[in-house]
Amino acid sequence: MQWAPIGSEPLPPPLPPTRVDFTGNRSEFRKMVTKGAMLELVTFGFYRFWLVTDIRRHLWTHTAVDDDAAEYTGRAKELLIGFLIALAILVPIYLAYFLVGIEFERWQAFASVPLFVAFYAFGQFAIFRARRYRLTRTVWRGVRFWMDGSGWAYSFRAMAWGLLVFLTLGLALPWREAALERYKMQHTHYGDLTGDFEGDGWTFFKRGWWLWLLSPVALVIFPLAPFFYAEFRAREWRWWLDGIRIGGVSLSSELPHNAFYGLYWKVIGWWTLLSMIFGAYIGGATMLVVQLSGLPAEQVFGPENGAKSIPMLVAMVIGYFALALALNIVMRVYLQRDLWAKVLETVEVHNIAAAADVRGSGELASALGEGFADGLDVAGF
Repeated sequence: MQWAPIGSEPLPPPLPPTRVDFTGNRSEFRKMVTKGAMLELVTFGFYRFWLVTDIRRHLWTHTAVDDDAAEYTGRAKELLIGFLIALAILVPIYLAYFLVGIEFERWQAFASVPLFVAFYAFGQFAIFRARRYRLTRTVWRGVRFWMDGSGWAYSFRAMAWGLLVFLTLGLALPWREAALERYKMQHTHYGDLTGDFEGDGWTFFKRGWWLWLLSPVALVIFPLAPFFYAEFRAREWRWWLDGIRIGGVSLSSELPHNAFYGLYWKVIGWWTLLSMIFGAYIGGATMLVVQLSGLPAEQVFGPENGAKSIPMLVAMVIGYFALALALNIVMRVYLQRDLWAKVLETVEVHNIAAAADVRGSGELASALGEGFADGLDVAGF
């Protein structure tokens, strides 16, 4: 008889990495954002809370890890209430600055410094709390993600690192991103699993130092700017994904450095085309108003004929909103849906079995952070 001592059995080979699948239909997404943009127009922008919720629900529910899709449980009413509360806080700040500018004109430049600092601090607080809100509304396999930590502590760190980045002319940016992402991930949880971030600033710096050196050239030669920004974003996404840890689960990505070239140039192409159409529309509307009035253009649009220029003003407002509507659709299709799909197709999840036995934990976060993020225009996915 043959026997082997206890503990000498060979370990089973590790499971192969798990792919992330995105099955969202592009045409369906485009129709959804087109309808949503039109409703934004007729509701003076208030429908955006419902549109953002629909976009996230579409992206989440069509993203599957190990054949199980995620679920987004956020509601538009939460975002609306959070925005109104944030607005009640931000409006007095705007009003105080406006009154200072009127009463003490010589103090206006001085007052703009603390105003900028306050908005930057609020913006960083909003980024942290908005991420916290989105995580607590994200469920996978019946277990919710959640987040603890302090939004103001994160804001203080972001401000300190921002000052260092300013003093080093952007050279410290990779270390700033690594430090802030580490703070966010160490306060991120999936059930009773705790997150971490193993990416470091030096690795990020090595991947993009030459972009930092050549950035002044891109500012001077405009056609290079989209390539530089797309290159930077692709390298940043890959670095960020490679550093994510949740318990024993890790991610990796083989996102190519030129993955976003086509997306950004398509957006620029659409922006150019739509701007040309808008220019032609304004030119045609001007000619029509002049022809119908029977007066020279300088008289029609002169200060003494203000009433006759009202149709032109109405036409310009309609054209402007139509342009903004079309650009919103383009941005959401290419830089949200298509970018999301392009990133996910390169992602692999390692040791997914570590998330097999997880207990639910954490509490739902309020939507105040999302409200600040929307009010300060720093909102993300």
